[in-house]
Amino acid sequence: MRFVDTDAAAFEPALRAAQQGDVAAFNQLVHIYQRQVYNVCFRTLGHAEDAADATQDAFLGAFRGLRTFRGPATGFRPWLLRVAVNACYDQLRRRQRRPTDSLDALGEAADELSPAERLPDPTPGPEARAMGSETARQIQEAIDRLAPEQRMTVVLCDVQGLNYEEAAQALGVELGTVKSRLSRARAQLRQVLAEKELLSKSARLQQERNT
Repeated sequence: MRFVDTDAAAFEPALRAAQQGDVAAFNQLVHIYQRQVYNVCFRTLGHAEDAADATQDAFLGAFRGLRTFRGPATGFRPWLLRVAVNACYDQLRRRQRRPTDSLDALGEAADELSPAERLPDPTPGPEARAMGSETARQIQEAIDRLAPEQRMTVVLCDVQGLNYEEAAQALGVELGTVKSRLSRARAQLRQVLAEKELLSKSARLQQERNT
């Protein structure tokens, strides 16, 4: 799945309003990015419930920390994915339990949210539903075998289509680190997929996505 570009001129007013505590404006950001964040979490964690938890954590963290965001609206996506990456690390490392709070606990402003808006939609999209096929399941298993840092790099660059600069921002690392992690991860994936005789299938799938 590729990210859909957002019109910065239309997006920036909602972003700035959300930074001032406007919950309705924040809901607009959730609506734009919830599927993308969920897909990153699902591909990284390989488990629908864990991905839903991480997605909720990511948007809770974004809601609380949005005032700290600096820069143009075009930098919001990498910033948000950085929050999502941290939420995935929390799940992977099992160092924190799922927070018991929700947007309801953030103050009276959160009461303005409808039930559907309080939690980012955890329903898998077309990409996640495709994981039900045997081939896609084995490809995901190959991704799961990567070290967490490599796995997240592959998910951001090869699955979600971020460029190296955006991935570096989302991961909080140098550009060269992204490139080296991606190179090692791709090599390992090629080996695993070749062992499973899935390399040609994976190549065809990638070609179909790019058409």
